[in-house]
Amino acid sequence: MIKVEVSEFEKQCSKLIDEVGELGKTIVITKDGVPVSQLAPYVERPQTLFGHLRGSVTVKGDIIGPVLAVGTNR
Repeated sequence: MIKVEVSEFEKQCSKLIDEVGELGKTIVITKDGVPVSQLAPYVERPQTLFGHLRGSVTVKGDIIGPVLAVGTNR
């Protein structure tokens, strides 16, 4: 991990971005010595099963009413 002041990051932005991409290093950007941001390599994440079908299912009609009706007959 590399720490860089905002002013230095502004001067060397393109070079630092290349360094992050090529070497996989993370850069912490500081302002007056206090960390304010982080530049890290992009990592492609595999799609998880959770949320995989989001937006592909359409609910038509009342799907809760029949369940509630069954529960009241006890």
